[in-house]
Amino acid sequence: MLGASGHGKVIADLAELLGYQVTFFDARWPQVKQNGCWPVEGDEQALVSRRAEFAALVIAIGNNQVRAERQLHLEKEGFPLATLIHPSAVVSRYAKVAPGSVVFANAVINADAQIGKGAIINTGATVDHDCQLGDFVHISPGAHLAGNVVVGAGSWVGIGAAVRQGITIGKDVMIGAGAAVVSDIPDGLCVVGVPARPLAR
Repeated sequence: MLGASGHGKVIADLAELLGYQVTFFDARWPQVKQNGCWPVEGDEQALVSRRAEFAALVIAIGNNQVRAERQLHLEKEGFPLATLIHPSAVVSRYAKVAPGSVVFANAVINADAQIGKGAIINTGATVDHDCQLGDFVHISPGAHLAGNVVVGAGSWVGIGAAVRQGITIGKDVMIGAGAAVVSDIPDGLCVVGVPARPLAR
């Protein structure tokens, strides 16, 4: 795993539950040598130099842009990507979850939903039928997407937010905690409130 953070701890815990042995690397090494129960064994350069030792890679970085940059770079270095799905998550056999994505405990992904690579479907989040999530999207804990929602690459749906059916959310959008999205959101906006309204670009 690249990224020794609190988010990394949760992914490591899930990975171990699924039978993986976890090794952490972080750009801040050697200042950061421990991440909870797990030692940090070097920086990204050290990870690349030890490529042959590892069966799969997860980028354990919550920031969508940074996660995208690091995952795309390390894919070019030949790292295979793990897709981690918690045993308590409910993922339809008709849904598609792309490599490098993580689906946390009690999340639900329903029929014909498509999740892009490097996405995070966090604890208790729901993605209903026919949703299309781009690469490196983050759906935060307890956020809910109704059916036929489109979320562009790099967007972040905040904790406890709700998105009405049929909504299109652009790329690199940030939706605030607890927001209710009832109309389409163009690229690059930050929206908050009930109903959600633009705060900034």
